Amino acid sequence: MDIFSVFTLCGGLAFFLYGMTTMSKSLEKMAGGKLERTLKRMTSNPLKSLLLGAGITIAIQSSSAMTVMLVGLVNSGVMELGQTIGVIMGSNIGTTLTAWILSLTGIESESVFVNLLKPENFSPLIALAGIILIMGSKKQRRRDIGRIMVGFSILMYGMELMKNAVSPLADLPEFSSLLTAFNNPLLGVLVGAVFTGVIQSSAASVGILQALALTGSITYGMAIPIIMGQNIGTCVTALISSIGVNRNAKRVAAIHISFNVFGTVICLVLFYGGHAIFHFPFMAASVGAVGIAFCHTVFNVLTTLLLLPFSRQLEKLARRLVRSESQAEQFAFLDPLLLRTPGVAINECVAMANRMGALAHENLLNAIRQLSDYRDELETEIAQNEDKLDIYEDRLSSYLVGISQHGVSMDDIRTVSRLLHAIGDFERIGDHALNLQESARELHEKDLHFSETASEELQVLVNALKDIMDAAFSCFQADDPDAAKFVEPLEETIDLLIEEIRLRHIQRLQTGDCTIQLGFVLSDLLTNFERVSDHCSNIAVCVIEEQNRDLDRHAYLHDIKSAGDFTADLDRDLKKYQLPQM
Repeated sequence: MDIFSVFTLCGGLAFFLYGMTTMSKSLEKMAGGKLERTLKRMTSNPLKSLLLGAGITIAIQSSSAMTVMLVGLVNSGVMELGQTIGVIMGSNIGTTLTAWILSLTGIESESVFVNLLKPENFSPLIALAGIILIMGSKKQRRRDIGRIMVGFSILMYGMELMKNAVSPLADLPEFSSLLTAFNNPLLGVLVGAVFTGVIQSSAASVGILQALALTGSITYGMAIPIIMGQNIGTCVTALISSIGVNRNAKRVAAIHISFNVFGTVICLVLFYGGHAIFHFPFMAASVGAVGIAFCHTVFNVLTTLLLLPFSRQLEKLARRLVRSESQAEQFAFLDPLLLRTPGVAINECVAMANRMGALAHENLLNAIRQLSDYRDELETEIAQNEDKLDIYEDRLSSYLVGISQHGVSMDDIRTVSRLLHAIGDFERIGDHALNLQESARELHEKDLHFSETASEELQVLVNALKDIMDAAFSCFQADDPDAAKFVEPLEETIDLLIEEIRLRHIQRLQTGDCTIQLGFVLSDLLTNFERVSDHCSNIAVCVIEEQNRDLDRHAYLHDIKSAGDFTADLDRDLKKYQLPQM
């Protein structure tokens, strides 16, 4: 073995890590918000959480990404601390699949069909198919599948390079004498933990151990403590991700670390205690890639079975390790950690935008209520809600721009566009609620009252406005383009109602039934009602645009008003919201 073999080993490790990162990121991107929706369906049932954790980790091929995701979700207030324990345990089981895939490199047979199972033989074909999908497909999902295939092929190529680079070590007596030091279990655990912590990937660490095992120089006695130590080393990612987050999120990392440390200590004591009594004969036998995958799986499954009944105790320990409680915010905001999984981050942005929309809706209804029943405490609440809406708009828009800079699918891009447009409308609706509150305060302080006829006209308009708000916000929350199509006829109805009320007001001014002072207030009210109606129309069009990427907003509004259905819906709404006779 010479210096060039070392270069080849470094190159193989680089290919391996790059391939795993590419494959994992593409899998996460394809899964998108489904990961988080799956996590949210969890109950307090530890077994269900365990299976979900294993399944999601198998899907994204990264237990580290799973843990970082959990830290972010807890920090954002989406998940409770107790919900994460079963998922963390399950992710340790899910990550063992990678070792089994890598173990296929050790297959030896004269049969052509058996040799086709070796990754170095079939991965070039997968790489070719992946490149064809990336370069030849217009659909984002197919290109993502292509990237997964190419990432897998690069990973397997890196594994093959590492295997070839270390194969000469089998003939070096210095290497054999060095390996005797790893017969010390504590040293093996330490080496496994440190090396895995440095590269931040237990799968890569296991892969390198499997490559070394193919030299025939690694025994079960050497490999088992290293495998145990690798589970401790993978906690470094969770530890790093917990920097700068809230206390509960830090506790997720504490649970992950304590679970792996306790599991390693218990299994180490049980295994070597059993070996001291029964003298396991396989300890001095050479271990292959399959044997390492088997030991890795048995260790992780056994650790989970031993500690799953003590989930509550692990949670209590984490709370004691991270004692001090920070003051809870009035409402949680998205965490930058979620940007590592853009699909999950976008799904949380949708939930945040829905909360923002609900707050804007509530604030406008409160402002309308002030017109007929003024209360000072409601004025304070409206002002506070407006401040919250401003914060929502500022932070959420910045976060969405941050997401768009990561690799996201076309569906996610359209969702980001819908949210960016909608939150601007929500914020403006909040501004109009504040304007209505000011008009209500003027009426209250100056003891002004509209005539009975004017009050009845305003009530009809308010009913129509409440209905268009309900329609716009509900279609946004349900992301329902069919329901969104009913908003535009109602917006046109409100415009016609406002035009008619303005004309009637001028007539009342001429006959002396209304004052100039009330006229100014009425004009402000009608202007704000009209603007709110316009924003509701914008929200509905955003929902429709997300489903139709080729939609031109202005052309759509022109075409829909020319359609027969629009005319029928408009006639229906005009009959429903008829102004009283003068």
